[in-house]
Amino acid sequence: MQFESFAEFINMGGYGFYVWLSYGVTFGCLATLITLSVRKKRKVLIEIAKKMTREQRLKENRGTKS
Repeated sequence: MQFESFAEFINMGGYGFYVWLSYGVTFGCLATLITLSVRKKRKVLIEIAKKMTREQRLKENRGTKS
C-alpha cells in the first residue's frame, strides 16, 4: 500500500489513531516488561551475593571455633 504523503501515512486511511495507539501500547508494555525484568534480575543477584557472603562468614566462623 502506497501513500501519497506523510500525512496520509500517519492517518492510515482513517484508522491512524487505532494503529498508532496499538503500536504505542505494545512498545509501552515491552518497555515496562524489560525494565521490570532488569530490576528484578539486579535484585536477585544482590540477594544471591548477600547469601554467599553470609555463608562464607559462617564457614569462616566455624573454622575458627573448631
